[in-house]
Amino acid sequence: MDQRFDVTERFAEGAQFIAGSLRTGTSGRGQDVVDPATGDTVLRYDLAGTGDVDDAVAAAARAFPDWARATPAERSDTLHRFAAALAEDAEDLAYAESLNCGKPVKLSTGFDVPGTIDNAAFFAGAARHLEGRAAGEYSGDHTSMIRREPLGVVGSIAPWNYPLQMAAWKVLPAVAAGNTIVLKPAEITPLTSLLFARAAQRAGLPDGVLNIVSGAGRDAGEHLVGHPDVAMTSFTGSTAVGKRVAELATGTVKRIHLELGGKAPFVVFDDADLEAAVHGAVAGALINTGQDCTAATRAYVQRPLYDAFVSGVADLMATVRLGDPFDPATDLGPLISHAQRDRVAGFVERARGYATVVTGGEAPGGDLAKGAYYRPTLIAGAAQDSEIVQAEIFGPVLAVLPFDSDDEGLALANDTPYGLAASAWSRDVYRTGRAVREINAGCVWVNDHIPIISEMPHGGAKASGFGKDMSAYSFEEYTQVKHVMYDNTGVARKDWHRTVFGDRG
Repeated sequence: MDQRFDVTERFAEGAQFIAGSLRTGTSGRGQDVVDPATGDTVLRYDLAGTGDVDDAVAAAARAFPDWARATPAERSDTLHRFAAALAEDAEDLAYAESLNCGKPVKLSTGFDVPGTIDNAAFFAGAARHLEGRAAGEYSGDHTSMIRREPLGVVGSIAPWNYPLQMAAWKVLPAVAAGNTIVLKPAEITPLTSLLFARAAQRAGLPDGVLNIVSGAGRDAGEHLVGHPDVAMTSFTGSTAVGKRVAELATGTVKRIHLELGGKAPFVVFDDADLEAAVHGAVAGALINTGQDCTAATRAYVQRPLYDAFVSGVADLMATVRLGDPFDPATDLGPLISHAQRDRVAGFVERARGYATVVTGGEAPGGDLAKGAYYRPTLIAGAAQDSEIVQAEIFGPVLAVLPFDSDDEGLALANDTPYGLAASAWSRDVYRTGRAVREINAGCVWVNDHIPIISEMPHGGAKASGFGKDMSAYSFEEYTQVKHVMYDNTGVARKDWHRTVFGDRG
């Protein structure tokens, strides 16, 4: 991989992509893009202002009629070319994602980039497969049919933890269904969203169908959500901000899709494969340095396996290698920023007052001290109602608690406001079947934790939001259902008219 990718040169024209062109933002404020592994600024750009959002929405609105009229086959062909263009750009995308987010290169090359390419290929196929009820004579005198139609301009807001994949999850189903879109990436991680848009342009996506506004949430984001010409808002981020998005969207009665916070339980029954559970817990807790809303954050282990599980996880965590994200040997990169590292450290320091830090619990020294690194951390002995168990930390921290009966374990798993993801570990199909039924979450893995696939939906319950990303279910989020009803009788005076005219015929 060529690590000499010149970000400043690549985005010299600006970090806004509107109507097919890069341009500078007009907010009057600058934003540094920082390499979290070193603390160095790799790009400084001008943030989008409300005027830029207006321009992007207008460009999307102009592009909508023609794109909505494109046949499913035409949209599918464009997305197939888009998938090929992303594959051609795979090294640049992986490098930019690792540089901007601190992801180990083996994560960006093995997960983020191929997952994005696969999503593009999936929605290229989905564009030609809209489902609906069969046309038929449901009333006897009429033929009814269902149309699925695009909504219009979609305004989407993506988070900083998976900038490339979240751009894909927002953009691809929307445009496959015939919508146009304005995407606001997190202002600290705009690089791969911009590269994604340039690849789409090269693939033949018409100008204005996809627009990127790189701006702050308090002005560009809020203006996009509340814009009267935006028909739908899709937001991924914290539950607190999701509530604000919902408030703003209510003002124009637009459709909203919210994928919010998580605090995923990892339930280990006493007949589980202990080695598999230990490895699954460490991998599931540390994916993307724990900055994953589906990461394993609460391990509940039935008491006969509890001590061995704690010991095994602590030993395995101690072998995880922190280092330069571009070193293929690195397992764990930095957190997104020094501020996020300090936030995570604050949770752990407060937990020392009521629980035991079994391993980790500190930032490394030496060559890594200048980056936003934090060691993998295991915490035991916390109460169920403690902050470390209830709050979303978004870092490489796993809390482990024991349970006795199956009833208790499942009750504890459901005992947070969140419901995004969970996993259950057992060799007993009846036990896992019960867990799948009773755990209230949008995804429940059995004897694994984290894998996702384009064909299956991702989204939560409770305070984790509603709506689905990926899959045909996501595609449907970006369409509206229209009932069309044809009279088949040709009779001027219908039988039901008697409810108005009575005995006058």
